Amino acid sequence: MNEFPEICRIAREDEPAILALNNEHARELSWLDAERLSFLLGQAFHARRIGRLEAFLMTFDQTADYDSPNYLWFRERYPRFVYVDRVVVAKSARGKGHARRLYADLFAGAARSGHEVVTCEVNSEPPNPASDAFHAALGFREVGEAAIHGGTKSVRYFACPITSAGV
Repeated sequence: MNEFPEICRIAREDEPAILALNNEHARELSWLDAERLSFLLGQAFHARRIGRLEAFLMTFDQTADYDSPNYLWFRERYPRFVYVDRVVVAKSARGKGHARRLYADLFAGAARSGHEVVTCEVNSEPPNPASDAFHAALGFREVGEAAIHGGTKSVRYFACPITSAGV
């Protein structure tokens, strides 16, 4: 048994499982339908899964055609960046270091592509203390905040220079 399942690119045949895992966590992320997921994966800079689907990560760089208010916040402020839009670990796979492995893989890929910073947002309302602690441990620092979706959700924006990432 492989203790560390392989990190793989997300393929078309993975999409139904990705969609199901995403929508199990729609409160923290946002709900997607199959068409929107396919579109986003087509725009993604870096989209990876672990194992059959123990975890996944989807990111965009500054060239994406993406209308997320969080992504647009970074695009208005950073000429070149990688934005972590979604990272999800299945409940049955938590505590195995999958999110850290996905981020390490992302940082390596972003560096190879000449990026210097990785960005993300973390909900402040509803709060997500586990994500706060995880990102702080990796070296992310707060760079802004916003109320989105008509004020129903509040987020804090984070950035981490690739050279100082703790992955």
